Amino acid sequence: MAKKKSKATDKKTKGAKKEAKTANIAGIDLGTTFSALSILNAIGKPEVVPNADGERLTPSAIFFDEEDREIIRVGIEAVNSRHLNPERSVRWIKRHMGDAKYHKNIDGKDWTAAELSALILKKLQQDSSAELGEVRDVVISVPAHFDEVRRKATMDAGSMAGLNVIGIVNEPVAAALYYAAGREVSGKVLVYDLGGGTFDVTILDVNGHQMDIVCSQGDHALGGIDFDNEILKMLEQSYREKFDAELINSDEDRAKYEDEAEDIKKTLSRRQSAKKMLYGPAGNVKVEITRERFEKAISALVSRTDILLDVALEEAGVKPSEIDTVLLVGGSTRIPLVREGLKKKFGSEPEATVNVDECVGLGAALHAGLTMMREHPEAVPAGIIGGLQDINLTDVCNHSYGTICAPLDKETGRRVVENRIILKKNTPLPCKATQMFYTMSEGQTELEVTVTQGEDTAVEYVNKIATHRFKLPEGRPAKCPVKVTYSYDVNQRMHCKFEDVESGRVLEVDFCLGKDGEMSRGEVKEIAQKMEAVKVE
Repeated sequence: MAKKKSKATDKKTKGAKKEAKTANIAGIDLGTTFSALSILNAIGKPEVVPNADGERLTPSAIFFDEEDREIIRVGIEAVNSRHLNPERSVRWIKRHMGDAKYHKNIDGKDWTAAELSALILKKLQQDSSAELGEVRDVVISVPAHFDEVRRKATMDAGSMAGLNVIGIVNEPVAAALYYAAGREVSGKVLVYDLGGGTFDVTILDVNGHQMDIVCSQGDHALGGIDFDNEILKMLEQSYREKFDAELINSDEDRAKYEDEAEDIKKTLSRRQSAKKMLYGPAGNVKVEITRERFEKAISALVSRTDILLDVALEEAGVKPSEIDTVLLVGGSTRIPLVREGLKKKFGSEPEATVNVDECVGLGAALHAGLTMMREHPEAVPAGIIGGLQDINLTDVCNHSYGTICAPLDKETGRRVVENRIILKKNTPLPCKATQMFYTMSEGQTELEVTVTQGEDTAVEYVNKIATHRFKLPEGRPAKCPVKVTYSYDVNQRMHCKFEDVESGRVLEVDFCLGKDGEMSRGEVKEIAQKMEAVKVE
């Protein structure tokens, strides 16, 4: 009898474990150099889940094994393997996210940036699920300045990895969410997020657990990789001066010394100088790079962050002295020049009480919990609801969105092509706006509708993120009304609707990316099914 009771108890316990598995709510920091997955524990506190190697951060690196071509390696082993065959290696893929022209050809297959990112996400999900049970419902972080194409490419990558992407969150917002949720904060907070490949600055008003985003600025091609490249140039120059020869003569050499440059950068954050032995074709030489020389080399890059800081402050209508807290996010904020510049500008030491490498992923998990509570409260355990119920976050549009039209100029009587903004930057989410436009000519049977991103009325200064043909009925006069409605939800999903008022015909536009700039949900699902068979280690 005791044995039977034990089995029944075991069965019940297994059932409880199975139930717990379905309750995992996760946030993912899909970074340029490192990625991490965090989950909410039973009381709603975020925790980083170590990978299969026991490490809290997983390098965002991929290596297609040449000996066993059924295996794709992701993480530290991929970083080490790239020295052996860089052509089968991928790093820093995040910088190509949303670029329809980018592809990496391996063994006859063209991998898009979204598909490659999906491999990283699959590795994170696989390792975490092995430790905790199924991880499926996730929020993925993105740089605040990412446009709609990059955002939707990120969501596509998650779907391809077999994840249910319930939303995305801006990286500095996620960091601020984690920061404010764990300590008493009030006033204006500026998040300075300088990571491996991107830079963001976000200003928000914080009052306890109430967080309202004011504005964001950023650069998707500015980060630690660029600092590494400056050191790499110094190493190459030192070798030329010694031997009148090139240090780097192959992709393998470049991969090796890129890692050496990163190591030197990290050393210079702790010490005044760093020494390295260079092993080149003309001979070996020991070089020393001082912090002073490094800071001089990266000064122009750091100045670019200063410019974006000033733009954000102007947008927010605040002076540096009115910022109460500067929060550091991203590994590159460990550089002394960065911290000293911020201290000088804002008059106090920037805040570094949270782990600059982990806070985005931890905040993304909090955001995932808030999203699930809002959309599927029945699926959220009571303990998590209790831990998150006092947190309120209001985000904003990070760009202006509009469409191209050709109104009549009142002075000349001629039509002038311009960008008409429909949703304004920094509008609190969720938001929705409608404007009326009119057909231009008699018998017009088609409209070219373009969704734009940017702050200018001049067409040449905005990004055209989607263009479609909208078929209209035949035999109608000019000036038939077309209603255009843009909406942006709290999960960073944008939807555009073009409606011919008289006929009721509708064109609806969402954003996904594929090989030719567009990808249907069916294609994403098809890739996800194929990805299930891909073996990631």
